[in-house]
Amino acid sequence: MISAAMVKELREKTGAGMMDCKKVLTEANGDMEKAAELLREKGIAKAAKKSDRIAAEGLVLGYVSEDKKVGAVVEVNSETDFVAQNAEFRSFVEEIAKQVALKNPNSVEDLLEQDSIENPGKKVSEVLIEKVSKIGEKLSIRRFTRFETTDGLIEKYIHGNGKIAVLVNTKNADDELAKDICMQIAAAKPEFLNREAVPQDRLDKEMEILKAQAMNEGKPEAIAEKIVQGRINKFYSEICLVEQPFVKDPDTKIQDLLKSKNAEIVEFARIETGEGIEKKEENFAEEVMKQIK
Repeated sequence: MISAAMVKELREKTGAGMMDCKKVLTEANGDMEKAAELLREKGIAKAAKKSDRIAAEGLVLGYVSEDKKVGAVVEVNSETDFVAQNAEFRSFVEEIAKQVALKNPNSVEDLLEQDSIENPGKKVSEVLIEKVSKIGEKLSIRRFTRFETTDGLIEKYIHGNGKIAVLVNTKNADDELAKDICMQIAAAKPEFLNREAVPQDRLDKEMEILKAQAMNEGKPEAIAEKIVQGRINKFYSEICLVEQPFVKDPDTKIQDLLKSKNAEIVEFARIETGEGIEKKEENFAEEVMKQIK
């Protein structure tokens, strides 16, 4: 009988996950040392030791089905940019994007428990552990976005060899327009689709800041209120996709471009590698000396 205390002890000793610990303990008939060896053999203990490292580099890549009815973009992090350029790592990230698009997981945790479509007989988590052991760095599937349509067109755009990934769901758009919209999103970094999508608290805060700016310029409160109404349009044109100037023709707004094509943007996603992750600054020379010593 494998007790919870045994699983806990092995987990603390190796850093491996609870399910992995329980599995090898059962396989080793409760023998703690043998179970630890099994974890090392499987590469799980080695992978677990890397789990406290910061993975802030990596790639964002995507997959869109041939009929352009389903697509996904995914971020998988590594510790160094050097590994991010590794062909095997890139192939793995592409596989994960395809997995998300075709198998529609609810979360990263759900994704890890799915059977890998590119590696039959293995779960995605097992494939990830194998890659960690082989590549020698902590790898982490951080996030993904998936769109599906029955009457529209899904398009993706990858910028900077995997630094920025964009996914867009459109209606009545052709391939060229959808690709242009993707490039717009990559370049102009919109936060919302339109004015209606901007949260009220975000709008209130911006108006408060703009009013304070106007009053600091010496304007009376009544005048400041009117100035705010004028300046808020600039705020919308920066953060709302449909109100942005088209990067290929700044005299045309995205909403006017869409209207001329009788097209519509349903939803979009833009993810950037390492966005929001606090990176650990390393002195490379010191790191090499540590290794030598």
